[in-house]
Amino acid sequence: RKAITWPARQIAINAGLEGSVVIAGILENDDNAYGYDAQSGVYGDLVSKGIIDPAKVVRTALQGAASVAGLLIMTEAMVAEIPGPP
Repeated sequence: RKAITWPARQIAINAGLEGSVVIAGILENDDNAYGYDAQSGVYGDLVSKGIIDPAKVVRTALQGAASVAGLLIMTEAMVAEIPGPP
């Protein structure tokens, strides 16, 4: 439960707000679509405002990450760029 709050907390911090205050405001409402719109500075139904995270985007990102992780696990060697002098 704590990990699921970090994206919203980070959005609040990036907007210059206290993350835990925004999270507390979100958790006061039982509606799954309720959240904080950092651009306008108001709480409300994010789906009705068009602020959504489509399942396809999340699924594609997870599939890509899993694919790369699987590839790195199965390879015995990896080519990496040697950092140059500072």
